Amino acid sequence: MAESAVSLVIENLVPLLVQKAKLLKGIHDEVESIRGELEFIRSFLKDADARAEKEDMNNVAKTWVKLVREKAYHIEDAIDKYILHFAKKSHERRQYLHFLQKVFHFTINLKPRHVIASNIQVINKKLEDIRKRGERYGFSAIEQGRSSNTGSVRWHDPRVASLFIKEAEVVGIESPRAKLIKWLVEGPSKRKVFSVVGIGGLGKTTLVKKVFDNEKVATHFDCHAWINVSQSYKMESLLRDTIKQLYKARKEFAPYEIDTMKETSLMEELSKYLRELRYLVVFDDLWDVEFWGHIKFAFPGNEKGNRIVITSRNEDVAPSRNESPNNCVYNLPPLPFEIALDLFCRKVFQCEGGKCPSDFVELSCGIVERCGGLPLAIVAIGGFLSIKDKVVSEWRKLHDSLSSELESNSRLRSIPKILSLSYHDLPYNLKACFLYFGMFPEDHSINCSRLIRLWIAEGFVKERQGTTLEEVAQDYLNQLINRSLVQLTQKDFVGKTRSCRVHDMIREVILSRSEELNFRSVSVQNCSNCKRIARRLSIQNNVNTPLESITSSQTRSILIFGVDEMPSFFSTFFANFKLMKVMDCEGAPIDYIPKEVGNLFLLRYLSLRDTKVHKLPKSIGKLHNLETLDLKRSFVSELPVEINGLHKLRYLAAYFESHDIEDNIDFRRAIKIQSGIACLQSLQKLFKIEANNDALIEELGSLGQLRKLQICKLNRENGTALCTALEKMSHLQSLKISATVEEEVLELQSMSSPPPCLQTLILSGRIEKLPEWIPKLKSIVRIGLDWSRLMDDPLKVLQTLSNLMDLLLYDGYGGEQLHIEGGGFQKLKFLGLRNLGGLNMLIIDEDALPLLEVLEIGPSPQLKKVPTGIQHLKSLKKLQFFEMPIEFVLSMQPAEGPEFWKVKHIPSVHFWNRIQGEHYKIHKLGDPELLELLQR
Repeated sequence: MAESAVSLVIENLVPLLVQKAKLLKGIHDEVESIRGELEFIRSFLKDADARAEKEDMNNVAKTWVKLVREKAYHIEDAIDKYILHFAKKSHERRQYLHFLQKVFHFTINLKPRHVIASNIQVINKKLEDIRKRGERYGFSAIEQGRSSNTGSVRWHDPRVASLFIKEAEVVGIESPRAKLIKWLVEGPSKRKVFSVVGIGGLGKTTLVKKVFDNEKVATHFDCHAWINVSQSYKMESLLRDTIKQLYKARKEFAPYEIDTMKETSLMEELSKYLRELRYLVVFDDLWDVEFWGHIKFAFPGNEKGNRIVITSRNEDVAPSRNESPNNCVYNLPPLPFEIALDLFCRKVFQCEGGKCPSDFVELSCGIVERCGGLPLAIVAIGGFLSIKDKVVSEWRKLHDSLSSELESNSRLRSIPKILSLSYHDLPYNLKACFLYFGMFPEDHSINCSRLIRLWIAEGFVKERQGTTLEEVAQDYLNQLINRSLVQLTQKDFVGKTRSCRVHDMIREVILSRSEELNFRSVSVQNCSNCKRIARRLSIQNNVNTPLESITSSQTRSILIFGVDEMPSFFSTFFANFKLMKVMDCEGAPIDYIPKEVGNLFLLRYLSLRDTKVHKLPKSIGKLHNLETLDLKRSFVSELPVEINGLHKLRYLAAYFESHDIEDNIDFRRAIKIQSGIACLQSLQKLFKIEANNDALIEELGSLGQLRKLQICKLNRENGTALCTALEKMSHLQSLKISATVEEEVLELQSMSSPPPCLQTLILSGRIEKLPEWIPKLKSIVRIGLDWSRLMDDPLKVLQTLSNLMDLLLYDGYGGEQLHIEGGGFQKLKFLGLRNLGGLNMLIIDEDALPLLEVLEIGPSPQLKKVPTGIQHLKSLKKLQFFEMPIEFVLSMQPAEGPEFWKVKHIPSVHFWNRIQGEHYKIHKLGDPELLELLQR
């Protein structure tokens, strides 16, 4: 609906206008009135959302909702134009005044003030009319934060049918079913809580119901109950139902008094009844995060092996293992492709015995691929096709128009309806963030840090006292992941989310609601059909269409993906789109930015990552609202001094790298920046910059908000000055320092109090002695020592760091032996011992590295034998060797290798051999091609 648009205006833009309106006497009350009207209208929109889900909202009401959305955008336009006008006036006066404060004592141009006041009064009157019209249409005011009761929507919910699926019709649950049965009937006598979590339509209820009905489970417990909770439960009714089911399971009659009992008495009655019994209770479809914390007191822990099972879409609902070791969360995975295809064919080709005819194999695979292992979608689409004639052309038509069919076909509408329940359960501040995934192409793996910065630039992230916007946005993303709306695709060794995506079926739900954020994806196939205004534009293919046919000056955001040639509007874009806030050109084929970029005064986000842009114009200094400037892997080598005027800049990243050359200390070329950066007081991330003058290094100490710093080309003489600056950075979490060349010594001994929050430390260059402040890093989780060439074994010190999870020594040690002692590196998950030319022995004691998952070794030409103790690393999942001696590699081969027994328990063992630069040929253990290569 329009709730996201209205909420964004209320939370981000109207308060800003209120602040500025104080400068324009007589308007303040009008602005407050606008905010009040919007708050009232937003409560109507929640009711409209609920009605839309029930499909009982008429066309007149739909028109009203559309009108609200458009008016919200008109308000945003008026505010942005006002800010732009005021900024220009301020800039003109700054040409005559030395400070901004005096501007406010001058009489503001009466004509613009009159126009602004008139516009606000007109908006206020129209909002009042819209609100009254909403009342006439019968919309009810639902308070923000309250449920719109979408859980009570009356329609044929396919989840009910999942309770009655026959055993022969169920596929793909054998392994999780066996695992869950074992958990329930075996294990400790303590009460345990098992939560099955996953996206809607994944088959959580089906799985748990098959376990619940299993004879082994049923006979193991004295009594059992299955409780459907849903979004609209009432606690007293739920407790009564639980009591009655438990009594019935024992063929007893529940006391009639429970019909008049209140909640507390019901909980006492339930606890009393279960005191001496072994019970199993399933709470299906749980949404409320406070549910278990409240009701758990009714279920006694009587040391009889009691079990509670919860199904939910939201992992935050599930009792955490951090709360108790007796809590367990099982994330149900999607069906593997082969099993999903089998389920589809069973449903569609029943008359053919579940066998797919050859003519339909390709289309069947394509449709199943779109379903992404989601049983709900597979069964619904399969059921629809099972009653259609088996005509290839008709199937292809469905395959190509699946998005529209999901919305219009009554037999398929259950898919978006089930998935939309999770969307409607979101608070409004998460709805906009969730819908923003529609800006990215299908199956696109999204960089989480990029996504977070985009959310902030769009104004989706609300400030919290004592927390950065980035931390708040990360919490938003974690909530979406925990709610099973977003899939995590990459997580690093220290637990940070690196990339994510949305399920194809979830993406269809997002695209069906694209009007919420008024975004439009444009490709060469559909750009000519894009007639309506798009405030957020995603260009995903080569587009060569005049700008007027795509969008207008109301466009606020443009994201570009996979474009081989820039659209023709690019040359005029900077001059015409003065209200633009987000411009993401990552990977776009551009090699320059015109000086007109300075016209985009409201621009908050500019990414030129992976472009061929060589130089930034001086006019970049006019972008006083810019928060993100991303120049990673561009050709920009120096920043203009005007950059230092961007006081709101939070993120500045720039470097260039080439994989065609071998790794060296200058593998990533840094950017030159002028002194004067002390003005950038909002800066949180700054990398990768050259330490090209003493003044610059000293100014770094003034950047009190800095969380990440990467500085290179540091010479020995500047080490002390840098240490002094670093001691002032109380919020610094990531620090990377590089010397001018590999042989240059990093002089970093003088720091007595390192940044207390430091989590990542990478030092590249000679280190004569491991700095004495390193053992003080209590929060450190990642350390890299590159070209350090320490002669004393650094592991003796590093293995005592209790939180260290990631350690890389790249030419970091010049000695012959390394010894990892028992009890060392208790949390380490990654260990890289790379390019240690003198190493001839590596000893790993038993009880060392208990959590190690990845071990990398080489090149180490002197290391002739597989490390002693590697067989003790039971958690090791991946072992990688780089350019190791032939006899070393042969000793591990499965056929005759005498050292094979040491590595046979490791799932993945690979050997990397350099082709050119940082390009490698990779072979797995036992690969015949590897043996042939070694014998040449």
